[in-house]
Amino acid sequence: MHHVLPLQFGIDGPHAADLRKGRLSQPGGVYLVTTVTRERLPVFDCFSSARCVVRALQIEHMTGRALTLAFMVMPDHLHWLLTLGSSAPLSQVVRTVKSVVAHHLGGRIWQQGFHDHAVRAEEDLPAIGRYIVKNPVRAGLVGKAGHYSHWDAVWV
Repeated sequence: MHHVLPLQFGIDGPHAADLRKGRLSQPGGVYLVTTVTRERLPVFDCFSSARCVVRALQIEHMTGRALTLAFMVMPDHLHWLLTLGSSAPLSQVVRTVKSVVAHHLGGRIWQQGFHDHAVRAEEDLPAIGRYIVKNPVRAGLVGKAGHYSHWDAVWV
């Protein structure tokens, strides 16, 4: 079984631009995206704020720009496993989600940029989904993944 390495944060700062160098968006490609709130503030502790993120992901799914495979809205970050549609590059899709959420919540809530991992064909997608879904358990927010409200995965 493939083990997913812990995700990196700290994507704002002097090396944030380096993360974007060589970034390639492949329509039909699967990506694991992580984006973090400004100063790691727990913006999504609030139920309605977290649901705003969920709605933004649903919009991208309905438009066909990104097929959501799994997501987890944590208090201060978002994990999103998606298959990229053909109409927009990954950076634009993520920027749209962040912009919609910021607009509805009334302010600049996200750190600049995001971390992405292009998932290779041999990687175990359900294992990545389980990693995402177990995030609140690892963070000590709940005892069981199903007890957390802001997630979904096509395998469950």
